[in-house]
Amino acid sequence: MSADFWAGYVSGAAGIIIGNPLDLIKTRLQAGKTAPNVESTSTAAPTPQGFRGNFENAGSLVRGATAPILTYGALNALLFVTYNRTLALLSSQSLHQPSTSPTNFGHVFLAGATGGLASFIVSAPTELIKCRAQVSTDIHTTSWTIARDVWRTEGIRGLYYGGGITSVRDAVGYGFYFWSYEWTKQAWSSPDDTDRETAMKVLLCGGLAGVITWASIFPLDVIKTRVQTQVLHSMPREGEQSVLLQPEYQKRRLSSIEVAKLAYRTEGAGVFFRGLGICSVRAFVVNAVQWAVYEWMMKLLQPQ
Repeated sequence: MSADFWAGYVSGAAGIIIGNPLDLIKTRLQAGKTAPNVESTSTAAPTPQGFRGNFENAGSLVRGATAPILTYGALNALLFVTYNRTLALLSSQSLHQPSTSPTNFGHVFLAGATGGLASFIVSAPTELIKCRAQVSTDIHTTSWTIARDVWRTEGIRGLYYGGGITSVRDAVGYGFYFWSYEWTKQAWSSPDDTDRETAMKVLLCGGLAGVITWASIFPLDVIKTRVQTQVLHSMPREGEQSVLLQPEYQKRRLSSIEVAKLAYRTEGAGVFFRGLGICSVRAFVVNAVQWAVYEWMMKLLQPQ
C-alpha cells in the first residue's frame, strides 16, 4: 500500500476517536428527535436537548463510534489516495512527489470533489449506521445490531439509503476541504519556519479547513441526517415511540427534498444550522489532529 493510503487510514481513525462525543451531540441536534417514550401527534418543532441531555450514561460518549472507527480509516485512505491521484493527473505531477504544493487551486477543488465522490462508497453506509446508533436511546442498540437488521430487512440497498444526498455533501465538502487547507497552508507558510512553527501552522490550517468545510455543507448534512434517521433499525416496543421526524410522516420515508420542505415548514430556516456551533468546535479539533497525523506519517513513510 502507498504512503498516502496508510497516512489517510491512521489519521481518519484518530479523528473519529477524538471527535465522537461532539459528533453525537451534533447528530442528535440535527435529527430533531422527540423525547423518547412520549406519545405525541403535535406538529410543533421538537425542542433540542441540552448538552447534558445528550448523554444518558457514560456509554453514550462512544455510541455509534464502532462503525466509523472500523470504516472511517478506510474512507480517509480512499479519499486521500483518490485526491492525490486525481491532482497528479490534472497537474501532470509525479505520483512519487505528493508533498509538492499544488499551484492551481481549481485543480485542488476538483481533485477533492472527486475524492469525496469516491469515498461515498464507504461513507454512505457508515453514516447511516452511525447516525441511527447515535440518535437511539436504547442501551441495547449498537452499530452491529443496526447494520444486521438493515441488511436483513432491506439488503445492500438499505445500507445506502440517503446515498444521493450523502454523495453531494461529500463532493462539495471535500472540494472545499482540500482547497481551504492548501490555500491557508501556502498563504501562511514561510521557508524560514522552524519545525515547531510548521507543526503549529499545520494544526491551525487543518482546523480552519474543517470549520470552512462544515460551514459550506451544513444544511446538506442536516437533511442527510434526517433522511437517514427517519426510522430506527427496529420496531418500537409496546408503549414506546421511536420517531425521529413528525409521527404522522412515519408511514413512508420522505425524499431529501420532502425532508427539507417539512423541516423548513415546521421549524424554520434555523433548523438547517442547528448544531453548527458544536460541529465547528469538533471540526477544528478533529481536522487539526487529522492533518497533523497525515503530514507526520507522510514524512515518516515517504522515501526521501
